[in-house]
Amino acid sequence: MNKGILNKKTCGWNNINKEKEKEIFNFSEEYIKFLNEVKTEREASKYIINKLEDNGFKNINSFNELKTNDKVYMLNRDKSVYAAIIGNQDVTNGLNVVGAHVDSPRLDLKPNPLYEDAKLALFKTHYYGGIKKYQWTTIPLSIHGVVVKPNGDKINITIGEDDEDPIFTITDILPHLAQEQYEKKIGKAIEGEDLNVLIGSIPNSEDNVKENIMNIINEKYGINEIDFYSSELEVVPAFKAKTLGFDKSMVAAYGQDDRVCAYSCLQALLNAKANDKTMVAIFSDKEEIGSVGNTGMSSEMFDLFINEILNKKNENIPGAINKTYCNSMMLSADVGAGVDPNYQSASEKNNASFIGYGVELNKYTGSRGKSGASDANAEFVAKVRNIFETNNIKYQVSELGKVDLGGGGTIAYILADKGMDVIDCGVPVISMHSPYEVTSKYDIYSAYEAYKAFFEEH
Repeated sequence: MNKGILNKKTCGWNNINKEKEKEIFNFSEEYIKFLNEVKTEREASKYIINKLEDNGFKNINSFNELKTNDKVYMLNRDKSVYAAIIGNQDVTNGLNVVGAHVDSPRLDLKPNPLYEDAKLALFKTHYYGGIKKYQWTTIPLSIHGVVVKPNGDKINITIGEDDEDPIFTITDILPHLAQEQYEKKIGKAIEGEDLNVLIGSIPNSEDNVKENIMNIINEKYGINEIDFYSSELEVVPAFKAKTLGFDKSMVAAYGQDDRVCAYSCLQALLNAKANDKTMVAIFSDKEEIGSVGNTGMSSEMFDLFINEILNKKNENIPGAINKTYCNSMMLSADVGAGVDPNYQSASEKNNASFIGYGVELNKYTGSRGKSGASDANAEFVAKVRNIFETNNIKYQVSELGKVDLGGGGTIAYILADKGMDVIDCGVPVISMHSPYEVTSKYDIYSAYEAYKAFFEEH
């Protein structure tokens, strides 16, 4: 029998040398540092801009004209970033695009969050993105974000990450009194309005805990209760990202969807070799709630960035941006679902991804009958396969669970709607959207290699 006739899936850790293993582990150590520094889309955007500028990228507004090898970026409202390295060819010949997102499921403070009940002070929250609400109780939480005064002053807040900081938590009922809770379906055991963050217990001289806590906040940050109206304060797990397993082969951390792809994409762009094609990296916001708003991928801000490139290359004739998009190709860099040994029945294993088996391609996402999917053309899938196989990058092709169990989406359809060839390509994750997600260091490095090779494709 022809030995190559069957598609045999093998673990990526097999048959790698010590040098490659060291590269993988070193890359993941830096990734872990990134995760511990970055827990919100604002923090991610700031980190990305700093790294871009350290590597010669400049704000596109600082250029009057663009030439080959110029490195440019645009920061969109401190929450999303677009970056490009200008190629030799006309921009209208097409772009090589890799697009990730930097927001993650979390809890946002409500506009009027502070209240007192049962002699305790708490913050009301509104969850963001798809979460299992019960997973957010009885874990250490931190608060990150900004408060903006009417005069424009911006106060940055991060509390709960340093060892000397206090942390916060959401309480849950003790099992001795939980009989009514046990009768509820798991999705209803903790309601959205129950996700109230415990923040203090000492009253002031008038026996008012809320007022005492507000005085502490005012003294430390100079804000009044009404200033919560113009704030963006996010409650996230205070867990540290850590290496997982006796063999140190995995990463456990909050926010790996989708900062694992964002980090790999950033490193790939910084290390990519000059190319005939213009290389573009996207780090978008709001993907977890449908890519809406002026920082989400559905806005026209990315079009503005590409139009600016066309303008400054003197290529922006009528229809130029449409031609550019139709000649472009993209990897939608978003995570996929790795097979969980505890929940194998959710996966159809012949079309599932396993952690440690390489970067994951999803030809389509959507739900059930491919509703809402961006379904990549076979010709483009073949092209991507050729890029990966030529560069010895291990990959797997999969779906997001069994057909009728649910599904999901990414930013792929948004760019496909503009005319690009797009396929989802990311890192398989176990416990996705939980406060502590799991990935394989091998897959993280495979994503970096995949994105770099794609950027460099002529």
